[in-house]
Amino acid sequence: MVYKKKLTVLSSIIAALALVYVFCVIFEPERTNSRSSGFTWLDPKLTGQIGKIVINSSGAQTELVRKNSEWFVSHNGKEYPARQLRVEDFIGAFTRRASYPVRSSSPASHERLGLTETSASRVTITDGAGLSLLDLLVGQTDVTGQDVFLRKQGQNEVRSGENKFSAYITSPRSSWYNLRLFPESENGKLDADGIQRLTVYRSAESGAAPEIYTRSNREWTISGLSVTNPDPGKVNVYIRGILNTEGDDFDETINAADPVFDDSRLVLELGNGEIKTVRLGPPDESNRRFALVSGSSFVYSIPGWAAQRLFGNAADFEKQDS
Repeated sequence: MVYKKKLTVLSSIIAALALVYVFCVIFEPERTNSRSSGFTWLDPKLTGQIGKIVINSSGAQTELVRKNSEWFVSHNGKEYPARQLRVEDFIGAFTRRASYPVRSSSPASHERLGLTETSASRVTITDGAGLSLLDLLVGQTDVTGQDVFLRKQGQNEVRSGENKFSAYITSPRSSWYNLRLFPESENGKLDADGIQRLTVYRSAESGAAPEIYTRSNREWTISGLSVTNPDPGKVNVYIRGILNTEGDDFDETINAADPVFDDSRLVLELGNGEIKTVRLGPPDESNRRFALVSGSSFVYSIPGWAAQRLFGNAADFEKQDS
């Protein structure tokens, strides 16, 4: 009997110790952090299925749509080119694994954390068929301002994590526009090496002859400007600047057929035979110009400092004696 009693006691102690060990393993801080750091709001495997992203914040809405693997900003019935890298980075904020510990599971906390449907910002991501992939509410930041509270629509669970979202969500619609005159220059699909000839027609009122920049291997010849010894590097910088020129917004008040765009133009001839033409309106009192690019109906508003860089001066291209 004594032996059986001792065996029972020892078995109870072993079971208790085993239970303590299991709890220690499960709730070990490092393991808990590991599980939190493995959390994602959106499965990375779903990235290729995304067809639309709608951002609602402070009464403003931005709608991003994907067509033929390219992103556009949908606004007033038109689809404007979007900044591809910005959209990809935004999606990455939802698919990257990071620490998002659970802060509450009570609906009572939603109002205090800015996570009610009326107070929170909202990001809705759907696939090409319109089926929801993610519907996320973004609330207030914590006392440090570093972390933000988030919860999925329809769920009570609240998590917090590094605030990688607000900079995107609260930015104006124009921040999503790819406002380069040549959107394809954003990802390097069009660069200075692809340009074989550039012809610049200044305003007829200037009386200036057309300026023609012609590539011959790595050298450039220039006519229409008095340049004695052209510096190829400076010409490349000038052309690269044209390709990278961007406006500060799209303008919807002027029609693409308006004769205002007959003031001046730049014609770029590519090595593949393609020709791109930039037609410009006259400068206003701040030297701002409206621009129209061939193959597109978008009217770009170009600030004065950027518009001035579209037109070079002879001294800009002269090679300096070493």
